[in-house]
Amino acid sequence: MIHVLIVEDDPMVAKLNKCYVESVGGFKVVNTVNDGEKALEFLKKQDVDLIILDIYMPQLDGISFLKEMRKNSIEADVLFVTAAKETDKIDAGLKLGAIDYLIKPFEYDRMRKSLENYTERYNVLRSENVIKQEDIDKITTKNPLGHTELPPKGLHQKTLKRVRKIMKENRGKLVSSGEIAEKIGVSRVTIRRYLKYLVSIQEIILEIEYGGIGRPNHRYKYIGK
Repeated sequence: MIHVLIVEDDPMVAKLNKCYVESVGGFKVVNTVNDGEKALEFLKKQDVDLIILDIYMPQLDGISFLKEMRKNSIEADVLFVTAAKETDKIDAGLKLGAIDYLIKPFEYDRMRKSLENYTERYNVLRSENVIKQEDIDKITTKNPLGHTELPPKGLHQKTLKRVRKIMKENRGKLVSSGEIAEKIGVSRVTIRRYLKYLVSIQEIILEIEYGGIGRPNHRYKYIGK
């Protein structure tokens, strides 16, 4: 069983994250705290395998908490689930060893995939004292920015390449599925499938704009290398 600590100052989000985590087999949330200082106190008394961590919190924010955690040789893995979209925070979190970074709001499937990938890594690294290269490849070739995985069935390499090209050309800008569909000459529904895949491997991020009456606007930004 993978033991999880949730560090989140919004009670509603904390409850939702707990439901998400425990809906994936093999995970158990052992505690939920609302700031980094309380999390450090808890971790001095009890070990956990994975921490679901927010950045914007009172007393001690997520990045500062992770730094303190490493200073105190607490070796739990960290999955950021946060509204923080600033590149310096994302960069800092990944450099401090976060296994993944999810930006709110996100789809349940994105968290599920992250947790499933973590389960595979967890099992591989605890199966034997010495492992083979192919075992390492199973957990490292899923690096979201590495593009080593083949796209899901039904997505064509040529179209994916064209979508990637447009997103790269608009690096730093928000682009809609309609704009890409118009340039490529396919339907928005089709383009959304490719964009959903690129979001799932963290090559692009989704930002939802809530306006007045009507459905919210989904826009995408390229964050890959």
